[in-house]
Amino acid sequence: MAEDRILRVRALLDGVRAQGRTALTAPEGKVIADAYGIAVPGEELAVDVEEAVAYAARFGGPVVMKIVSPDILHKTDAGGVVVGVEGAADVRAAFHRIVQNARAYDAGARIAGVQIQELLPKGQEVIVGAVTDPTFGKVVAFGLGGVLVEVLKDVTFRLAPVDADEALSMLDSIRSAEILRGVRGQAGVDRWAVAEQIRRVSQLVADFPEIAEVDLNPVIATPEGAVAADIRVILAESQPPPRRTYTRDEILTSMRRLMQPASVAVIGASNEPGKIGNSVMRNLIDGGFAGDIHPVNTRADDIQGRKAYKSVTDVPGEVDVAVFAIPAKFVASALEEVGRKGIPNAVLIPSGFAETGEHELQAEIVAVAERYGTRLLGPNIYGYYSTWQDLCATFCTPYDVKGGVALTSQSGGIGMAILGFARTTKTGVSAIVGLGNKSDLDEDDLLTWFGEDPHTQCIAMHLEDLKDGRAFVAAARETVPKKPVVVLKAGRTAAGAKAAGSHTGALAGDDAVYDDILRQAGVIRAPGLNDMLEYARALPVLPAPKGDNVVIITGAGGSGVLLSDAVTDNGLTLMEIPPDLDTAFREFIPPFGAAGNPVDITGGEPPSTYEATIRLGLEDPRIHALVLGYWHTIVTPPMVFAELTARVVAEFRERGIEKPVVASLAGDVEVEEACQYLYERGVVAYPYTTERPVAVLGAKYRWARAAGILPRAAGPLGGGS
Repeated sequence: MAEDRILRVRALLDGVRAQGRTALTAPEGKVIADAYGIAVPGEELAVDVEEAVAYAARFGGPVVMKIVSPDILHKTDAGGVVVGVEGAADVRAAFHRIVQNARAYDAGARIAGVQIQELLPKGQEVIVGAVTDPTFGKVVAFGLGGVLVEVLKDVTFRLAPVDADEALSMLDSIRSAEILRGVRGQAGVDRWAVAEQIRRVSQLVADFPEIAEVDLNPVIATPEGAVAADIRVILAESQPPPRRTYTRDEILTSMRRLMQPASVAVIGASNEPGKIGNSVMRNLIDGGFAGDIHPVNTRADDIQGRKAYKSVTDVPGEVDVAVFAIPAKFVASALEEVGRKGIPNAVLIPSGFAETGEHELQAEIVAVAERYGTRLLGPNIYGYYSTWQDLCATFCTPYDVKGGVALTSQSGGIGMAILGFARTTKTGVSAIVGLGNKSDLDEDDLLTWFGEDPHTQCIAMHLEDLKDGRAFVAAARETVPKKPVVVLKAGRTAAGAKAAGSHTGALAGDDAVYDDILRQAGVIRAPGLNDMLEYARALPVLPAPKGDNVVIITGAGGSGVLLSDAVTDNGLTLMEIPPDLDTAFREFIPPFGAAGNPVDITGGEPPSTYEATIRLGLEDPRIHALVLGYWHTIVTPPMVFAELTARVVAEFRERGIEKPVVASLAGDVEVEEACQYLYERGVVAYPYTTERPVAVLGAKYRWARAAGILPRAAGPLGGGS
């Protein structure tokens, strides 16, 4: 059956192509709908007035009449749609009016006739569609439909094809999900019927890569079913060339030699201070890299006390990485020698390639590398750091604080911001990697490696684009169950939507698709650079939560209100305190304080009140996470609060009770030292902000849901958003 429908659709599409068209007519769309079981109303194509009258009479009620022309995509804009026509006289008048309007709209348009379609019952209008995204390929969309679809933009996206359960999840992922369930006494829609329309459209575009866009708008959803009032299908002008891919084992093999090299050659090594080749050599040597360092320079015999070689082919033994510090115009010929030497990785620091318009030069080095099986990092990068190997292969400042955070950036400037942040906050890193132009190695290669790297606990990536979104999603889905992945996606414009030929295409701006699909992959998306860095720093510190109940304990009522807002804003759940727990908290709170949630102990309380309430929060198994709001007083100074909190958390940790604890410290400058003290002891604490600690806790919860530690939340914030 599946093979038969594919043959039918293939024959139709080939016929459309043979006519030099990319847009299918409505009757052609009906053929595709029937082949894939996409529910559409009864319809006929009338080539003249008398046929229109006859077909309308056959449907036995009001009909919809639409112009059929391969040259008119947006029929409503052309005055080519009339709804609710009944009776021979009205059908005749509507037929003539539709044709006249079409002629006025486009005098040269080819008109095949007028479509006579059953008038569907009233129901909830939704849109189901699919587009070809430049990053993620075939993507299926669902949202509220009708004339306001591009105004409301309440739409969600998934990689196609989707299965029945994933299609059904899309109904809960829009902001207006409650409308579909029924509001104000109205019955909900047939959810499975809507989901089935989504699934079938997704299978259609997966089966036929040449279909660029599909639009079912509107789909009329009722308690009895879901029928597409209109189907629009647009073919692609051309197909992109296939990208070279590598197996997981191939990626891990080359990445292992890149990130854990035994031997590094520096092509363009120099004795002259100020040269990039000099800085790279100094960093490798001064950083304490224990492997072999081989300088390559055609005009020197000795560089920084090490024997220099005229060519990398002269270097004895195997070399794992060649770091390039020569001008762009010399890279291709030197890369030939790297290839002949059998070096698996080339790190290309030089700029002057695609980023400056030199696309041919970049294509040349990619071709050379592919010929020899050499993987390229860069060009146009600051290099990379692999701290556990004491490897600093960069011309920037060194960094050697080992830890569990792997950081990558597409931009050199962002890379240096990462470095400065890491140093200021004493964040231990496993690696910092520049990606630059991403001529070859990109985020999915690094994600595959860091997912397996025992030194890496959290991965944070700044990116401007993804070369292969599906490969990234596959790598993320493999990694997220083991460790968090944080992404800062730069560029939120939807310029590509301007040229779209369908409603779905117009909705699928770059950021809308990225946002939904990264969420589905379990990636934590950071809203800004500092957020990405703070998430990366904090997530390895916080233990995973075991449930949804968050309790706020605060010494300041004002902070408690703001912390409550932040909990809600981050999709977290303020625990409803049961009576027995409320009574237990009240034992430690003055009469003018407030139990409930937030637990307000008031600002004048001694350290013992903070300690007793924090102990109760950690002791009670119904509480899953604590948010502490501290207010600076002389009664309980900042460092006293920090020391008692850290001591209590450590005590419970030794007893096997680990819960995420975050803190907001309001006070004079002494709170800064207290926050640093807490952070170093497993309590994520920030001065002068109620938003940041809760945002970090929210990120930890999103990862826990994506990793399957906690069930995914329903609604637009669910699914690892």
